Amino acid sequence: MNKKNFAVMVKPVGSACNMRCSYCYYLPLNISHNTMMSLETAEKMIKNCIESSKGDTVSFVWHGGEPTLRGLDFYRQVVEIQKKYLPEGWQCWNNLQTNGLGLNDEWCQFLKDNHFDVGLSIDGTPSRHDFNRPDASGNSTYEKIKKNIALLQSYGINPDLLCTVNSETVKKPLEVYENLKNLRTGWIQFIPVVNRDPDGTVRDESVTPEEYGDFLCRIFNQWVFNDLGKVNVQLFAEIINTYAGGSPMLCWLQETCGNVPVVEADGKVYACDHFVRESHCIGTVDESFADMLDKEEQKKFGLRKRDGLSEKCRNCRYLKLCHGGCLKDRFGDEGEYYLCEGLLSLFRLTERIIKDLIELNGNDKKAIMAELKKRENQRRNKADRNGPCICGSGLKYKKCCGRYPVR
Repeated sequence: MNKKNFAVMVKPVGSACNMRCSYCYYLPLNISHNTMMSLETAEKMIKNCIESSKGDTVSFVWHGGEPTLRGLDFYRQVVEIQKKYLPEGWQCWNNLQTNGLGLNDEWCQFLKDNHFDVGLSIDGTPSRHDFNRPDASGNSTYEKIKKNIALLQSYGINPDLLCTVNSETVKKPLEVYENLKNLRTGWIQFIPVVNRDPDGTVRDESVTPEEYGDFLCRIFNQWVFNDLGKVNVQLFAEIINTYAGGSPMLCWLQETCGNVPVVEADGKVYACDHFVRESHCIGTVDESFADMLDKEEQKKFGLRKRDGLSEKCRNCRYLKLCHGGCLKDRFGDEGEYYLCEGLLSLFRLTERIIKDLIELNGNDKKAIMAELKKRENQRRNKADRNGPCICGSGLKYKKCCGRYPVR
């Protein structure tokens, strides 16, 4: 067996959920909606994942739908099953991706005792969150989820906050960012919504490339000049890591993909969370995960990200930062990443600042931010409002980086 480095995303309740988010792409698919993962299926999956794993840490991301609907007893037994099959000196890393609605003291104690990481979805501000993320009865959920974030923190758990960038949240980037930052969890992820109709038309709830770039640029300037050391933003951290010589951790930023298979509640295994369809079913939990990931169709799927790049991507100076984006959002005549222009805006704005940041690396964040402001203002003071932008985009300064002031 050719053992692999991989993480598995598990959908223990399929697409079942206690919320009705306006942009959800998964619930309408009705994937295993009426199926709860059995303990027998979970045990086969865990056993095969551990046996296929290359390293001493085996990664499980519990996702949905809403994974807490499977009930706390299920997860208690999952932890015992993991212990049963783990070799001496090995560990399981468990991450619960939840909407936070069903959390309580019992859940929090379990998550703390068993060292679960938690990713929790919340769309920034009360009005935008409640517009997008009502419960199954149409009621608002923001205040309940905010209280449950505080409850997690009272147990020593600071969840990663997952905020979608959609047609509503994109309207107020700094308001969204400040509200998330003020929850003081320390980590924010911004996840763009790009949904399409069967005919390929991009749906109204989706963010446009221009909006996405503007959203990220405004937040970046607020973060890098004011909030270093206070909060981390996942995409910014990934860009910094890459410039510093590291490799992207997020699958959609990597050169190839295909190492995060999805296990549905019925035990079927699929190539990726965004390709849960029969054409991308690579097996079941009865099979070795190493063997499934080594199947020719799965290898071809993963290599499509690198080998299917457009000419524009191949010649882009920023290719190493995104490697052409997520396969699910590559469409159009040239097969380019839909949000490409938005990311380009961010990469152009941030390149010089991040290189300064890496050079100034140290513990005194206040001094670093002051020096970053000084250097950036010096560059901007030499810019002609109607002349070429200092980032080299070829656009006028006033229509490019000049839109994002240093505050």
